[in-house]
Amino acid sequence: MTENASKYNGPDHIGIIMDGNGRWAQSQGLSRIKGHRQGVETCPRIIEACQELDIHYLTLYAFSAENWKRPESEVNALMELLELFLMNETETLVKQRVRLHAIGRVEDLPARPRAVLKKAMDVTRKFDEWHLTLALNYSSRNEIVDATKSIAAKVAAGKLDPKDLDWETISNHLYTKEMPDPDLIVRTSGETRLSNFLLMQSAYAEFYFTATCWPDFTKTHLEEAISYYNNRERRFGRTGEQIDVEASLSF
Repeated sequence: MTENASKYNGPDHIGIIMDGNGRWAQSQGLSRIKGHRQGVETCPRIIEACQELDIHYLTLYAFSAENWKRPESEVNALMELLELFLMNETETLVKQRVRLHAIGRVEDLPARPRAVLKKAMDVTRKFDEWHLTLALNYSSRNEIVDATKSIAAKVAAGKLDPKDLDWETISNHLYTKEMPDPDLIVRTSGETRLSNFLLMQSAYAEFYFTATCWPDFTKTHLEEAISYYNNRERRFGRTGEQIDVEASLSF
């Protein structure tokens, strides 16, 4: 835990929809590609900020399955930026003892970024306190389809009785089975939708939307999101009175 961590009582897992690179670039009179480059530079700062704030799990929505529909030149640039980010930041992740994960249909990524991603995941695999997850070629609907296929195959093979199927079983077949559900979902740039991001996992998450575009997002903005989260009453189906009683008994 870092020196400043004790000041915060925030979420343990934050998911961020990194939106607004193109909008930021347009406001600066720059190309969309330059906006994406600037957005990539934000990532290391937020990863470090999460450690300073004692947030152990950070999931970044880096490339959605729908993003393949963008112009080929932009998709190629995004793949090059992904490769460059991984090449530049893997050493830092090792130094900071951050384990890298990836969720999505990663096998469909181009060979070069996929190879660099695998290497980064391999060299950080031994770390277990801090976790960075990149959602790549990710779609929550695809995730549900893949989980359903896996479960159906086990049923067909006689390894799973449909009568035993419950949420825990489904959860254990999602891409995120090795991590806790997100407590807080943040989206930058002013949009107020999830865009197919962690739909099942965010059932009880708090949502924070900011007009700040991702290239301008800082630790201060992250702290504002956490402050919002800390002012929410998380009841999980219980009443406020029950929460108050439980809180009084914990002292």
